Amino acid sequence: MNKRIYLNAVTISGPTASPGLWAHPEDRSYEYTSLKYWVELAQTLERGKFDAIFFADMLGVYDVYQGNMDTAIRQAIQVPLNDPSYLIPAMAAATKHLGFAATFSTTYEHPYALARKLSTLDHLTKGRVGWNIVTSNLDSAAKNYGLEEQLGLIERYDRGDEYMDVVYKLWEASWEEDAVVQDKERRIYTDPSKVHDIHHQGTFFQVPGIHLSEPSPQRTPMLFQAGNSTRGREFAAKHAECIFLNTPTIEATRFIVQDIRERAEKQGRDPAKVLFFPKLTPIVGRTETEAQSRYESFLQYSSTEGIFALLGAWSGIDFSKLGDDKLLEFVEKRDNRGIIETWKRSDPDKKWSAEELANFFAFGTSSLTIGSPEQIADTIEDFITQTGVDGFNIGHIIQPGTINAFVDLVVPELQRRGLVQREYGEGTYREKIFGEGPYLRDDHPGRQLAEAVGTKR
Repeated sequence: MNKRIYLNAVTISGPTASPGLWAHPEDRSYEYTSLKYWVELAQTLERGKFDAIFFADMLGVYDVYQGNMDTAIRQAIQVPLNDPSYLIPAMAAATKHLGFAATFSTTYEHPYALARKLSTLDHLTKGRVGWNIVTSNLDSAAKNYGLEEQLGLIERYDRGDEYMDVVYKLWEASWEEDAVVQDKERRIYTDPSKVHDIHHQGTFFQVPGIHLSEPSPQRTPMLFQAGNSTRGREFAAKHAECIFLNTPTIEATRFIVQDIRERAEKQGRDPAKVLFFPKLTPIVGRTETEAQSRYESFLQYSSTEGIFALLGAWSGIDFSKLGDDKLLEFVEKRDNRGIIETWKRSDPDKKWSAEELANFFAFGTSSLTIGSPEQIADTIEDFITQTGVDGFNIGHIIQPGTINAFVDLVVPELQRRGLVQREYGEGTYREKIFGEGPYLRDDHPGRQLAEAVGTKR
């Protein structure tokens, strides 16, 4: 295989990613409040020629398990959790090429404000910012934003589609390319005839005015999405340039890749320009024996209670009501959440016990690979060949040990096979990934919307 693959590190701005592993003696994720910790991680990733770091995020707490949030708080299950967007400028200042993808919600962030925030980050990083578009699915978040419960999935995505129309108009249609003239002699910083109100009057949003920021290097940041539900896949096919996946099996991954690419083609987009990055959590040793020993060490600290708190929030199922000797029945919830679809698709006839479920998801919903650098590289090649994905979000079990081991041991093997870049290309995040210009492609709906209102480039 001679396909160039892409590598993103996936993390959160909090103390742990895998339930219970914060207690591992080698874990340093408790340093998450320190800028030094994040700068060192960024520099390690750039040394390993990673394309980007992706920050997962959420706006509520996990309170389905046992009907309260105590387990999540006690086990540090994505709480405490800081806003990752403030880390990006510092990490960008310490690197030259690494991209940064941050998660923001179309349900709780207003598009007018978010457009400025992302333009600002794109300016400060010289075009290295991406946005992971989420609609959010936690009732606890909804209540803290003044709602009685979370909006239904269909309404969230309908709202999300209009949200995207607003930010596209702000980024792509409000400022013409040559609006900023900086003419000191005439004392004209910006030509007002080339800055336009967007006049958006919709079902969910009314945004009449201009974008507050001048065009950033990419205008629209790189667009990511991770929806696995049927409606989420339709949204991704329309808007996303890259798709993050949490599918633990080859079969589930292959289905989503094929489905979204077919949907993208129906939208008039080039399906080959929609890239897919499933999450892969590697446990690497210099030998298979060493890697297996590492795995057993990690498993000793894994928290079954914490895993059920995590899965309960994702699925809506309170696993505390199901005894270990019972079979777990996965049923469709009111909004058809994608995690349920994925589990059913991976093995529709499987009857899960609580113990089997905990072991299967001990380190999240990603694929877990254990072995020597050569074995992990083989796994990566095989997964890509069988699914058609374009790279991986590399997860960590302890921080920074998991990523350090991957950079030091696996990346050189992948480079030897010609799979991972040895040097970065120049330009913005989008240029590095697609090898084209810094802006959205002409077949993307965001660019087409700007053309429809006559924005000049």
